[in-house]
Amino acid sequence: MKKAILLLLFVLIYTNSQAQKDFQGMAVYESKTSMADFKVRMEGNKNINPEMQKMMEERMKKMFEKTFILNFDKSASIYKEEEKLDANPQGGGFRMMSSMTGGGGTFYKNVKDKTYTVDKEFMGKEFLVKDSLASLNWKMEAETRVIGGYTCYKATAVKEASKTDFRNFRPKKEEEPKKDADKPAEAKKTNFMDAVELPKEITITAWYTPEIPVNQGPEGYWGLPGLILEVNDGKTIILCSKVILNPKEKAEIKPSSKGKVVGQKEYDETVMKKMEEFREMNQGRGDRGGMQIRIGQ
Repeated sequence: MKKAILLLLFVLIYTNSQAQKDFQGMAVYESKTSMADFKVRMEGNKNINPEMQKMMEERMKKMFEKTFILNFDKSASIYKEEEKLDANPQGGGFRMMSSMTGGGGTFYKNVKDKTYTVDKEFMGKEFLVKDSLASLNWKMEAETRVIGGYTCYKATAVKEASKTDFRNFRPKKEEEPKKDADKPAEAKKTNFMDAVELPKEITITAWYTPEIPVNQGPEGYWGLPGLILEVNDGKTIILCSKVILNPKEKAEIKPSSKGKVVGQKEYDETVMKKMEEFREMNQGRGDRGGMQIRIGQ
């Protein structure tokens, strides 16, 4: 009898171990960044008609509204933008800005080893960024809400703003206008990079569900006792719209291997250098026409 019980116990432990090993999930996230502070206009360029301007504004919208797929298991995950056919592929500055808004490449993170690998294309060059995962000091809150049928708990954290993530930039605070009741306030025209600034820190609000007990989330977010279903940094909201546990088709969860291997610091320095070159190249174009940003009404 003891042998039978021991055998049954062994079978149960083995079965549970295999189930844990084979466990996998898939989550769909919708990412949206508010651009309400900025108004895109084509100033002084006779070659840009209303139809072209509309197209440019639609491209800007696409850059800040994306769909991502997260495939995860107990220890690792891959997060990648959903592939879509685009009849009007982006080019030039739009492609550069798009690569800085979370799109493109595969973000792999291993929460067991606390490392991540992400392949990025920037200015025609491929990079493979490898580094350690940042550990956020999450503050657990008692507040709850339901997302997609899952009970979620609130957690907040403060983190340093990334210099190479365009979504972190905010409009510069304008100087107080001179008091003149007879003259209406005029919008300020400026080069785009001169119109924004980067805050030192940003506050993150996350909602996670212990009902899916994995230490995972979208992008580089992790470290909570349950799958993160929503992240909000004040400008960008990443919200899970669908979850499938143990899908029939298993995804291959492994890091990319293409591109020049660099650390995050080296990659950031490369991007910042190119951004400065881009800013200098576009200075003075206001008189010759081109895309500018109107700050204000």
